[in-house]
Amino acid sequence: MTSSVRMALTPVRVILPGLLRDLVGGVAEVEVAVPEEPVTVAGVLDRAFAAYPILDGKVRDERGQIRRHVKVFVNGEDATRGDGVDTPVPAGARVHIINAVSGG
Repeated sequence: MTSSVRMALTPVRVILPGLLRDLVGGVAEVEVAVPEEPVTVAGVLDRAFAAYPILDGKVRDERGQIRRHVKVFVNGEDATRGDGVDTPVPAGARVHIINAVSGG
């Protein structure tokens, strides 16, 4: 008899800024299921962008790091000032993506 271990999944909400919403038909928020074990910003973005691959290149560079003109906040804390894509994301978190606005 074999037994299987079922891993509990919890939702994490990824909130998109207006500029990115326009690329995905107005979707303002993407909810992804993540394991209750530690997951990183990179893991959350991988899951969120699986359905919307166009977003990945707008948020992360070719090395998978958060682009300079983008800020990512996990429950209000700036992940780009800490561990970047390696920042831990707790179960039930809200991840906000913010595009910097510049001009001259």
